[in-house]
Amino acid sequence: MSDWRHVDWRKRATECAAAAAAGSGPVTYGLIALCSAVFLVSPLSGFNPTYGGGPDALLAAQAGYFERWGVIPSELRDGSAHAALTPLTALFVHGSWLHLLGNMLFLYVFGAMAEERMGRLEFAFFYLCCGYFALVVYAVVHSGSDQTLVGASGAISAVLGAFLYLFPRARVTSLFPFLFFLPLRFPAWIVLVFWFVLQWLAAQGAGSGPGVAYLAHVAGFAAGFLYAWGRYRGRAPGGGSRVRSPATATEGESQP
Repeated sequence: MSDWRHVDWRKRATECAAAAAAGSGPVTYGLIALCSAVFLVSPLSGFNPTYGGGPDALLAAQAGYFERWGVIPSELRDGSAHAALTPLTALFVHGSWLHLLGNMLFLYVFGAMAEERMGRLEFAFFYLCCGYFALVVYAVVHSGSDQTLVGASGAISAVLGAFLYLFPRARVTSLFPFLFFLPLRFPAWIVLVFWFVLQWLAAQGAGSGPGVAYLAHVAGFAAGFLYAWGRYRGRAPGGGSRVRSPATATEGESQP
């Protein structure tokens, strides 16, 4: 059994970063491309000419789009096939440009390294299952809500949780508002634990109405961390990776 305490964390992280930068994160980049493409053809982007007819028609199209592809907690408990599928389809639907860009930024920063560590098929399975789980947890807790839930943040939160276990000492560049948005580098565990605490605190006061589904973030993060812990416990994080080339620095950007 490997002793993870003696792992060269910087070397492992930079090797995975180099492999990801060399194009070894096809699932991550494919997810980013798919989410972006889905948004561009949706009535939310403003670029699809088929959704015309004035503001009222556009709002009706957007509402119908959310109801078709998003999770409605009060309907999920009914057990229909369509409702059971929505926690999966909702992972690829976003409500605004800001929603899309924020989620894709986090996936871009943390996804490729996690994918390189897990492998493509396992990472894809992990992403979809944890994302599904996060949305179902939110829907079960708010089972009486008629508000539609969409977005990849539950799955991406799972990626962050797995990253925390796999690469706790990798350093990321972060922008903190209370530090005047100065770009500062911190170990990943500081950034991600800080992010998780913010989500947990926000979830305590959040209801089931419109807004951010913080509970889905918490559930996804916990699922991702526990999966990585159970899957890679007792093994040197980074060990067994298919990395072939070294790198000289590890750099990422996040905006909690």
